[in-house]
Amino acid sequence: MAKSFSEMEDSNRSANLSIHEVSDPARRVWLRGGLAAATGSLFGPAVLTACAATPSANSAAPALGRSIGFKGVAMAATDTVVVPEGYRAQVLYRWGDPVGVAGQMPAFKPDASNTAAEQALQAGMHHDGMAFFPLDGGARRGVLAMNHEYVDDGLLHPDGVKTWSAEKAYKSMAAHGVSVIEVEKTQTGWQTVTPSRYARRITARTPMRIAGPAAGHAMMKTAADPAGTQVLGTFNNCANGQTPWGTYLTCEENWAGYFEGPEQPDAHQKRWGLRKGSGSYFRWHEADERFDATRHPNEFNRFGWVVEIDPMDPTSVPVKRTALGRAAHEGAATALTRSGKAVVYMGEDARFEYIYKFVSRDAMKPGGLAANRELLDHGTLYVARFDAGGRGVWLPMVHGQGPLTAAAGFADQGEVLIKSRQAADALGATKMDRPEWTTVDMATGQVYCTLTNNTDRGKPDRPGPDAANPRAPNTMGQIIRWKEDGDLDGTAFSWDHLVLAGDPAQEREGARGNIRGDYFGSPDGLWVDPRGVLWIQTDASSSVMGQGEYSRLPNNQMLACDPTDPKGQIRRFLLGPTGCEVTGIAMASDLRTMFVNIQHPGESPSERSDPAQPSRYSKWPDGGRPRSATVVITKLDGGVIGT
Repeated sequence: MAKSFSEMEDSNRSANLSIHEVSDPARRVWLRGGLAAATGSLFGPAVLTACAATPSANSAAPALGRSIGFKGVAMAATDTVVVPEGYRAQVLYRWGDPVGVAGQMPAFKPDASNTAAEQALQAGMHHDGMAFFPLDGGARRGVLAMNHEYVDDGLLHPDGVKTWSAEKAYKSMAAHGVSVIEVEKTQTGWQTVTPSRYARRITARTPMRIAGPAAGHAMMKTAADPAGTQVLGTFNNCANGQTPWGTYLTCEENWAGYFEGPEQPDAHQKRWGLRKGSGSYFRWHEADERFDATRHPNEFNRFGWVVEIDPMDPTSVPVKRTALGRAAHEGAATALTRSGKAVVYMGEDARFEYIYKFVSRDAMKPGGLAANRELLDHGTLYVARFDAGGRGVWLPMVHGQGPLTAAAGFADQGEVLIKSRQAADALGATKMDRPEWTTVDMATGQVYCTLTNNTDRGKPDRPGPDAANPRAPNTMGQIIRWKEDGDLDGTAFSWDHLVLAGDPAQEREGARGNIRGDYFGSPDGLWVDPRGVLWIQTDASSSVMGQGEYSRLPNNQMLACDPTDPKGQIRRFLLGPTGCEVTGIAMASDLRTMFVNIQHPGESPSERSDPAQPSRYSKWPDGGRPRSATVVITKLDGGVIGT
């Protein structure tokens, strides 16, 4: 969720070392040498021949290598989507567009007067992570599954938040969650297919199943669900994952802010940011008492999970996979080991939180979802410790091992997973600077993670700067990467930073980076496409864009990078409209179509836009009330994106 940096969660008060306290001082000079040095001997060539890419990376993809051939876009303040010369950007799916359920396709009303029931059949607000599932080869037709992270109630309702009601709360719930839509390429460009047999909206009130070690746990049981195996809804869905067996993983990120807490939260609630007044932004607890943790404390434990969805069956029940742990989940990049085990890499977007890895017990079987319905329910969850000298280890989060015992407050494996943060604290994992999206380069075996920023870095009671990241506060962020020793299910790895974000010309340490090429700040979305190009998307808060360290960065953007290029250049591919976050990325199977999400255009620094003056911040995409939307990008000559 895009927020003022000063409002981001920071609840980790453990004594664990931060990433900056374990870095080798000698690495500072090496990093400042730029990407050319960073692609040296530490990460030599490697091929994971048995690792499966996501379904979009199929045999239809051309073997083009990682070359980047477009002319970079100049940085500018703009209220439109800007792409390189020779490219076209087309708006495909806006907030409020009908999802495509047959016989139930209410049109969007420009004054936002659609009801909660209508909103539950339309695109949600604030599009985020996204995946493409090919149909008929995937070059001209497919299914898009995408997240709707949160809402701006100032724009969601005709009179904004001047008044409040249960209907407004329920409309907000309906604007969260996930859309599943069918898309196809026509003579005039890509469009949604309406009606579609795949069309589906999943909201904060959709019935879901709880599976894995925490299912049925005492901490998961409520008055409405005494068995602890059923839950309503998913929300604050940020980044995502796509499994080799054809499912969509949506990740619950800043869910704690939807619950109203007690005057005196207990240690468990404090560790997850629950407090009195924490539900005052969305005010759902005023309409639905399950969001009042003073009345239903266990409902709070039923969120913070990775949810698996079958995008091809709108009648299927989404499943919360508790074996992957509970966190402010940002994403879930999924790959396979040589033996076919599933490996899921996950960041947790909060200050000083952790990077996780899940390894399945069993290998993936042929037969798609039908043969792998429980693959993510059995396995081992790990948390990362980054040691000095560029080495690291994965610490198993297994009940009974090390400090994870009943005497230490972990009665069983279910409690270890529900209290993933506390378990990671106890294990001595490394505190990171807001780890967000993860992605796996299947050709080299390298795993990347964006560390967006951490403006608490260097405060009096928080970890300070060091040689590996000499910036306090860390306003610009960086991208870290690692390579496992052996296969992806190993427990040791080598790591370095791909790049420190920020303008190299800035004199302040808090903003200086080592980027060669087009500079950026606050890296967030991240994806290695099927041919090996690394795409980087940014999410600098509207409260800082164009100011201070971001004075030369008035808008968020998307860039392309070949991590193996000796020149190490990063090139700007896209600029977003005013106030937006650029996020979500997927490609059709022939790599000639790219889908990108534009989130919260026109977001005001206070995050609640004035519906009476929507043009004050943005008119994108239609000249009126700003609407998040999916954009389709193609080359005018029909060629492969990025070449």
